[in-house]
Amino acid sequence: MSTQPSKELETFENPKPDRDYEIRFEAPEFTCLCPKTGQPDFATLRIRYVPDERCVELKSLKLYLWSFRDEGHFHEAVANRILDDLVKATRPRKMSLEADFYVRGGIHTVIEAAYP
Repeated sequence: MSTQPSKELETFENPKPDRDYEIRFEAPEFTCLCPKTGQPDFATLRIRYVPDERCVELKSLKLYLWSFRDEGHFHEAVANRILDDLVKATRPRKMSLEADFYVRGGIHTVIEAAYP
């Protein structure tokens, strides 16, 4: 597996697809760029999901999140894109994402998105 940023999310078979259980990830080092100023935006991402047949592989998730580092995104757009990409890759029973952005311009932004 590469150690370069990547938009590819790898998955593996859920070891217990007959049981509902929740998987939680916290990524406290997410970064992207403000599309208006080009300055870095920092966030903690919290992802929760109940898998169906597939689970996301963690190193690929790390490299996927890293791929946003040099891209300009509005907070709302990047949070929803990450959720959409994770849903597409894993087809979970349910999933939520919280993007808790650090203060910028005196405003603290938290985006919450969920599937379904």
